[in-house]
Amino acid sequence: LVTAGPLVIERARSKGVRILPVDSEHSAVFQCIEGNSAGSVGRVILTASGGPFLRASREALAKVTIADALKHPNWAMGRKITIDSATMMNKGLEVIEARWLFGVDYDRIDVVIHPQSIVHSLVQFIDGSVMAQLGLPDMRGPISYALFYPERTPGGFPAFEMADAGRLEFLHPDADRFPSLRLGYEAGRAGGTMTAVMNAANEAAVNAFLGGRISFTAIAQVIEDVMDRHAPAELSSLQTVLSADAWARWQAEEIMKKGTG
Repeated sequence: LVTAGPLVIERARSKGVRILPVDSEHSAVFQCIEGNSAGSVGRVILTASGGPFLRASREALAKVTIADALKHPNWAMGRKITIDSATMMNKGLEVIEARWLFGVDYDRIDVVIHPQSIVHSLVQFIDGSVMAQLGLPDMRGPISYALFYPERTPGGFPAFEMADAGRLEFLHPDADRFPSLRLGYEAGRAGGTMTAVMNAANEAAVNAFLGGRISFTAIAQVIEDVMDRHAPAELSSLQTVLSADAWARWQAEEIMKKGTG
């Protein structure tokens, strides 16, 4: 959906099938929208934990180690996704996915920081009301929902107790300290091959960070530099996507060889 959203959506439409989201944020939005008309949706609001560096200063971010970045406060995930959470690129990717999954434009997709990871996402309707899906930060919930949809089944994990949740916070993301979220919106709005380029550049930069070749803050800089070099083309085929992906990885490596970060 990130790299080839229009192609995926058109194929699903031609086959007459629905795409059921498994990611916790999109599953939450899907559950909130169910039973409501598409025209009643005002905004999709994706929640983000903020990762391990939510309150870190810019100076502290420049000194982040690999071990620091792999310590997610709420979720147990693979190394690449954990780094994406730390940079907030995961939300940039999810914004693009939400645009294609739910047919809403980027001006109606927001991101809020929710450190507790209890509210998995929200939908605001045109009458001003907001619906949210809550649960423990456990992927078995959204996976179970997708597998058994439209039915629900016991998921084999503890039920969420409201009284145990404590204080729930919601904060605006800091685009200056976490530019990857901004880059996600920019790539999505540019359209065409730009999202594939952004995604590939991010994967190359994250791999380089995990390999000790660049700093944590250089990840976003590499992505932005690659995007600045790219003139997006129309997504006409899968080969177009693959070519853009390969080009972006090569560009990222060239940039990193010159000493970014």
